Amino acid sequence: MFDFIRNHQRWMQLILLLLILPSFVFFGVQGYSSFISNEPELASVDGKGITLGEFNNARRAQLEQYRTMLGAQFDAAAFDTPAFREQLLNTLIDQRAIAIAATNGAYSVSDETLRRSIAAIPAVQQDGQFSPERYKQALAAQGMTTAAFEQGLRRDLTLAQVLQPIGSTARVPAEISQKIFALITEQRTVARKLFSLESYAKDVSVSDADIKAWYDANQARLMVAENVDIDYVVLNEDAASKDLKISAADIESFYKQNEARYGQPERRRLSHILLEVAASADANAKAAVQQKAADLAKRAAANPKDFAALAKEFSQDSGSASQGGDLGWVSKNMLVPQVEEALFKLKKDEISSVVESPFGLHVLYVTDTQPPSIKPLTEVKEDITVEIRKQLAAERFAAMAGKLTNLIYDQRDSLKPIADALGIEIKKATGLTREGLLSASQRNNGAMPTEAEQAWLGNPKVRQTAFSTEVLKDKLNSGALELATDTILALRVTAVHPAKVLPLEQVAAQIRTTLTNERALAAATDAGVKQLDLLKAATASEPKDFDPVQVVTRQSAQSLSREQLEAVMSASATPLPRFLGVTGPEGYAVLWLSKIEPGAAPEAAQVTQLQAQLSQAWGAAEEQAALKLLRESYKVKLMPDAKKLISGELDGAKL
Repeated sequence: MFDFIRNHQRWMQLILLLLILPSFVFFGVQGYSSFISNEPELASVDGKGITLGEFNNARRAQLEQYRTMLGAQFDAAAFDTPAFREQLLNTLIDQRAIAIAATNGAYSVSDETLRRSIAAIPAVQQDGQFSPERYKQALAAQGMTTAAFEQGLRRDLTLAQVLQPIGSTARVPAEISQKIFALITEQRTVARKLFSLESYAKDVSVSDADIKAWYDANQARLMVAENVDIDYVVLNEDAASKDLKISAADIESFYKQNEARYGQPERRRLSHILLEVAASADANAKAAVQQKAADLAKRAAANPKDFAALAKEFSQDSGSASQGGDLGWVSKNMLVPQVEEALFKLKKDEISSVVESPFGLHVLYVTDTQPPSIKPLTEVKEDITVEIRKQLAAERFAAMAGKLTNLIYDQRDSLKPIADALGIEIKKATGLTREGLLSASQRNNGAMPTEAEQAWLGNPKVRQTAFSTEVLKDKLNSGALELATDTILALRVTAVHPAKVLPLEQVAAQIRTTLTNERALAAATDAGVKQLDLLKAATASEPKDFDPVQVVTRQSAQSLSREQLEAVMSASATPLPRFLGVTGPEGYAVLWLSKIEPGAAPEAAQVTQLQAQLSQAWGAAEEQAALKLLRESYKVKLMPDAKKLISGELDGAKL
């Protein structure tokens, strides 16, 4: 399924656009001049404003789309960020500019083009042909009428004419694709000698005075963002299943009620010979195939040991003939009814008469049988215990979640009554900022949260709630935050720590490490440069004390760092061999580039695929360039309220 989606991305995008995602971002091609609103304007395109109301409508529609696509994984808070709001506003501006260009250019879409576009959608096709029935079903599933869908599609096709011809006609010549493919696969032979930072760090001395001087000169780098301490409670499956006791009677009862799940039905090991009957065959041809199948059944019954040889010679089932006709173990409801009925009348080592099915004529041979069986309770007891616990925990979770939701709004000043009523613990966390948790070296106190706790606290919804007005300033409990379908969290802020520079004693060790690394890297670089100069001046053809040579490409760095690979691949092809020097986080590397060879010759299909990818990228770049010109032509202007909207300060921008 996922391979299909990857291989048909453009179709899937079209389906999403036309059938799943409401066409909310496009403004009508006409009627801008009649739009009047007293709402705050965020941007102006060709003298016409984009209002806060339009933005909020688009945002709600887009969030609904994500909710539809992501289901239980949807987290609205994750999309309520400055980057998301800025991106959406830019999308609205771009769509407004495109719509105005379509109006000015008098673009239109004919009825025939509309019909062809609908018929080409795979989701409304059956056996490669447009299906009116599937078309109606697809629209009904999305709650759309035919008229509304076709109106929206006509509008979208009209607007697409502004930029689509630019991107779709972009072509990168095959010669360019071949050259780029050659660069990608080009092989370079290199050896390395690394003057590592670690090897020089042991000789570096950093004094307290050095640390103090660095501290005074780098106050901005040491600034810790505003952060809060919080108390919070988490309701999840673990909390709901705590103290759950599963009795032996419960396990035995579940086992008896679900015996079929722990059993294996009767099975037969089946081999067969298949003779196909052409649909166009006349009566004489069919009779001939029937006679041949009867002869094979007689020969097999006379000597069942020869069945595999007969199947290899005569069976027309390409999947099993080479295996002597073996189809493996078969249970009921696995085969077509005609074959299944005959099969389960046979005993072990018995050959059937000729059996006719939609696939042709069969001769069946049962090579082994297994009676129905049920796993003993002792073997499945642990699995049953886990399942019962999950079922009970889910029921208890639902009840506790309803109770938590009610309690959290009845009791806003403390989490203790809530924790006591639900029997869950109050957890504490320190160093929570608007961007995440402070590192261990930046924290005033408190242990680092566990991995699970970090996942909860790292959720954007938790961070945004902690810094909301009612929680941060009014000191009230938050509402119930659903982090996942089985995880609910509520919190309250217990302390607020303004942004500040950490005291020297708290960051001294960190500064010592920084200075040590800086000085060690300088020493490694100095030694490496001296070695590089000596090697360049020497006449020896191959350097000593280097690591073994390795062959690298732009896609395969082997043991080279990113900086080292870039230096090797960007080096001139002449003269060779040659020495290069590269500074990186791990130290200074002297590289000996000795050989450059072309990679394997590309196949025609590889060049074609790369050409298509490059053309698509080039087309997208040209579309963006054209869109930039449209923005300039229509004098796009951001209003002061746009900045407030992006930062989240403007009323109505909150979810």
